[in-house]
Amino acid sequence: MDETGIMLSMLGSIKVLVGSDDTRGYRGAHVKRTTVTAIECISADGRCLLPMIIWPAATHRSNWTTFPTPGWHYAYSESGYTDSQISFDWLRLVFDPQTKERANGKLRVLICDGFGTHETLEVLEFCFANDIVLCRLPSHTSHKLQPCDVAVFAPLKAAYRDNVERLERGGVSAIGKQHLTYLCSPARERAFTKRNILAGWSKAGLFPFNPDRVLRDLPKPVVTALDLSAEPATEPVLSPTCTVPVTPVTPVAAESVTALQNMIISYDARALDGASKDRLERHVAKLAKATQKSFAHCSMQRHRIGLLLKTNAEAKPRKEGKSIVLGRARIMSYDDLMEARKTRIEKDLERERKKGCKRGRRRGNTKVVAAESVVVDPLLCDEATAASHIQGGNSQGGAIARSPSWRAPVAQMY
Repeated sequence: MDETGIMLSMLGSIKVLVGSDDTRGYRGAHVKRTTVTAIECISADGRCLLPMIIWPAATHRSNWTTFPTPGWHYAYSESGYTDSQISFDWLRLVFDPQTKERANGKLRVLICDGFGTHETLEVLEFCFANDIVLCRLPSHTSHKLQPCDVAVFAPLKAAYRDNVERLERGGVSAIGKQHLTYLCSPARERAFTKRNILAGWSKAGLFPFNPDRVLRDLPKPVVTALDLSAEPATEPVLSPTCTVPVTPVTPVAAESVTALQNMIISYDARALDGASKDRLERHVAKLAKATQKSFAHCSMQRHRIGLLLKTNAEAKPRKEGKSIVLGRARIMSYDDLMEARKTRIEKDLERERKKGCKRGRRRGNTKVVAAESVVVDPLLCDEATAASHIQGGNSQGGAIARSPSWRAPVAQMY
């Protein structure tokens, strides 16, 4: 196992061919120098474990995991790098569950570098209790003996940079944490292949065990100079991709335009004299150059349109969702994040439903119903009181007249 830092939007140096009259910058310096750590682990049989991503943050945010990554685990720390607790949680939540069934009760060997976070008391006790043999690489040897560093991380960084380049060409101004899973997941599929993993173990001399594989590459002054001078420069052999057509057809690509140009000059201009042939060649060359530029422009536009459509489709889930806190636990799996997001959505819907019920309630109806329910007993009150009750009940929204205190009837002599 090994950790690698992924800078969100740092690209590699590239060469761009532009016109001499075009002074615009084709890639600005809008770079977020935020580094996210990924803990990776590969086995000698060509397989890899699901990663753990460490955010430089204090909480888990919902818009950081919109791209589906089942089985991944996410942690956070202030620096964005691992510590002793995260290393122990990775061993307990990632390495042990994903390798226990495959080991079938046999010992498991875990090779790591010499950082002190990998050798805490909790880690050693867990390894001893679960039949895990923890091996530590000597200092300053991971670039030669660590299979991840030898043959896996370089293709991973290259594939990630390619994805970042395509996303920026698609119109994304700055790469943030919300883009990492979308960019890193396909990059891992391209880098963590069985061929690369086996090559890393073989080149490190660990499996099959061959120390000479590493020792023979150690720098020696004389041998190194001879080796560098003796290495022949291998250049790719380019084979012709198109042939001269027998019957002229409408060109649909730049290669077809070149083939048609050669056919016109070689065959159709044979009967012309020297001056006419030179003039025809110049005119045809200009026409072919303009056509090739048009084809190149159309091809670039089609590619850019495809990138824009893909970028818009990918960014839609992040734009629709808010950046809400899903949890404050140090380690959360992708399934835990999805469950927390579902619970949060249900709470928001319930809150909106309650607000809607409160807005739809009318206060005037209660008074009208109360007024209409007043029953006047003519035996218990006089005519004035009964009239006031009836008048107050018939007026909607008016105050309901209260009846005076009831008194017993008094006998009168006539």
